[in-house]
Amino acid sequence: MSGGMTRKSPLDDPVNAAHAWARYRQIMKVLLAATVLTVAIAMGLLFAYNGMISVHFYIAVALGISLTMLLGGGLMGLVFLSNGTGHDESVDNQLPGRDEFWSPKDD
Repeated sequence: MSGGMTRKSPLDDPVNAAHAWARYRQIMKVLLAATVLTVAIAMGLLFAYNGMISVHFYIAVALGISLTMLLGGGLMGLVFLSNGTGHDESVDNQLPGRDEFWSPKDD
């Protein structure tokens, strides 16, 4: 489609959107469980090899691992949601031609 018109996104349909967001929440629940397991294993290994260094060290490691995994996984989940529902195809991706875009205007 041309003229800057966007096609209707499948996410505009409430039934599709509800299904997609339910799937996203399911992915996030699995990710949260994997994150908790990973943090527990990391804490156990750190304690086994280093003993009780400082509570701040363990808090920092737990927060670092948790926030990294949840942020990365959450953003990837949104990519899967966008692609899996067909929302990506509804975006108007028509850029101006290379000459139109980079050439100076002849005014």
